[in-house]
Amino acid sequence: MKRLTNKVAIVTGASRSIGRAIAERLAEDGATVAINYRSGADEAKEVIESIKSQGGVAIAIQADVSQVSDIRRLFQTVIDQLGQLDILVNNAGIARGGLVAEVTEEDYEAVFGINVRGVLFCLQEAARQMSDNGRIVNVSSSASVFPSPGIAVYAASKAAEKLFTEVLAKELGGRGITVNSVLPGPTSPGMFDSVSPEYKQAAAMSSPFGRLGQPEDIADVVAFLVSEQARWITGQHILANGGATI
Repeated sequence: MKRLTNKVAIVTGASRSIGRAIAERLAEDGATVAINYRSGADEAKEVIESIKSQGGVAIAIQADVSQVSDIRRLFQTVIDQLGQLDILVNNAGIARGGLVAEVTEEDYEAVFGINVRGVLFCLQEAARQMSDNGRIVNVSSSASVFPSPGIAVYAASKAAEKLFTEVLAKELGGRGITVNSVLPGPTSPGMFDSVSPEYKQAAAMSSPFGRLGQPEDIADVVAFLVSEQARWITGQHILANGGATI
């Protein structure tokens, strides 16, 4: 039997890149997966078709996680259609660069709307509706612990996820629910594709493996954290950056 058989998972921002890889990996392990997307309907359909072609089960649910009403609809749809919730992977997120002197209110609202408000209220719904002995994983960023110029708003939003993870691990531990975060380094395809070729090459060379991360690298870490084998790990932050910063 696959280790996630009879489990139901929500993966936010699952229509592309890391989110897609996570959704496909959890389905491979036997979970029924709710593919959340905001605007990539065609991409979400591709993920569903990919999962079904491998014998998995998945549904797609459109919801903008920066909107609390959409979050509540997302979770209620999963409960109504799939009957339970065992796994939540908070993957949806956006990045906007810029020096502190250049940050706009719109930048702040956009990034914190998804990366902080979205994560918080997804966690709230999970706390209310998740089955006992469930699993929660927040996809954060290595930028939250190794910041650099030009990423203040993004790094701060991901640092908030660190505290959410630690506090909720204490709040839900009595129900056997684990709460952890994964901190990817530069990963491609994904947000990192927007940087210059020179910066991308330098990031690859910072890893002892001499390459950027791939979505599957992160998906494998998440797959472990949501498994029974990770039952004794909670409130932790797994740095998944190929040793780029040790």
